[in-house]
Amino acid sequence: MAEGIVNLLEPLLDSWRRNNSVLVQTLHSLPECGLAAKAAPDGASVGQYLSHIHYVRLVHVYEDAPEYAVPVPEQEWQALTDRHALVRMLEESARVVGAATRGRIDSGKPMNLHYDHPLLMIQHLLWHEAYHLGQIKLALKLSGLAMPDAVAGPVSWGIWMKKSPG
Repeated sequence: MAEGIVNLLEPLLDSWRRNNSVLVQTLHSLPECGLAAKAAPDGASVGQYLSHIHYVRLVHVYEDAPEYAVPVPEQEWQALTDRHALVRMLEESARVVGAATRGRIDSGKPMNLHYDHPLLMIQHLLWHEAYHLGQIKLALKLSGLAMPDAVAGPVSWGIWMKKSPG
């Protein structure tokens, strides 16, 4: 493994963990009815966006590094309202993506279907999830449940910008 890749892998995996923490902490910060919020009557709910994120993570591992795969839910856009179940799902799929990325880099084995390099899977998922986090925040705002900056800042920018101890 090239030395430059070794030096970049840990910060990238840390950014992946921070991304998941943003989703989980946002989920914990939602008001009770927040998982049902939608930007439009025929749009996805916040719970559906989060179940979709979990599903997409697992599908990409299944397709690109199946030795790390866990069962993929049968339904992609589940209207879930159990925040504890969603937290468990997001934690599991984040762990699976991290393990698949590390495993494929350590083995030197390319991804099976997508991506020229295993790091590109995490980069794609980071972009995908940031896109949906914006939709989640819009759905909350249009439903009258906007997160005030005092709540949203620490669970998003605060997580990204905090320096690790040490």
